[in-house]
Amino acid sequence: MFLPGDHPGFDLARQAAEVLADRFGVTRHDIGVVLGSGWAHTIDALGEINGEMSFDDIPGLAGDSVAGHVQKVTSVRLPNGHNVLVFGSRTHYYANRDAQAVAHVVRTIAATGAATVVLTNGCGGLDAQVAPGTPVLISDHINLTGTTPLVGPEFVDMTDAYASRLRVVAKEVDPSLTEGVYVQFSGPQYETPAEVQMAAKLGGDLVGMSTALDTIAARHVGLEVLGVSLVTNAGAGVTEAPLSHEDVIAAGESAAPRVSRLLADIIRAI
Repeated sequence: MFLPGDHPGFDLARQAAEVLADRFGVTRHDIGVVLGSGWAHTIDALGEINGEMSFDDIPGLAGDSVAGHVQKVTSVRLPNGHNVLVFGSRTHYYANRDAQAVAHVVRTIAATGAATVVLTNGCGGLDAQVAPGTPVLISDHINLTGTTPLVGPEFVDMTDAYASRLRVVAKEVDPSLTEGVYVQFSGPQYETPAEVQMAAKLGGDLVGMSTALDTIAARHVGLEVLGVSLVTNAGAGVTEAPLSHEDVIAAGESAAPRVSRLLADIIRAI
């Protein structure tokens, strides 16, 4: 689908989509994918690469210099002929506290003609029995950032924010996949043990610093959303281990080949 109507930020997304179409020679992408920590190898497993661009060359995007974030956009042609637009990272809310900047990636995906977006992330797990390296389908989210990319009376239905249809497809690919509720904090500091306990009491299973705002923006423009988290660490206080970005990256890299192949299989099945 192409962006409907006028809205602050839509013009910039259309500009970005035009640049991508010109560079890749692809007038329409069918699926958009946003890769979080631990998911970078998905591109290699998807199909034939049409081309790639740096974030710095795309209107509205810029690199964040965070270790583990791949700052490029890749166009991939699937074996069935569909084209997939893969963002190697996203704009994180913690970078500049700008929800409109966060929304730009999914708005650009919609502007390329896609109807579906796959959002991934690396996250903390609240169940000590869920080991680092485990992928979990997001069934719902709790937004604790205190903000939204929507402005004014934009009353978007979030009942089926993470499409049940797409979760069925994912489970057909891998029946062992489990589901959980993702809780987005604003970051960039990791959550405290008390905050992790609060998230669990609210019904959360996963904690992180992305995805919920992306999903709100995606639903606003009519994209169907599949969310997949990779548990890279236990949430603070779940175990006695301290948290570090280096450990998160290491856990993601260890699981990357396996989960990336899984994600590629799911994308090809959508």
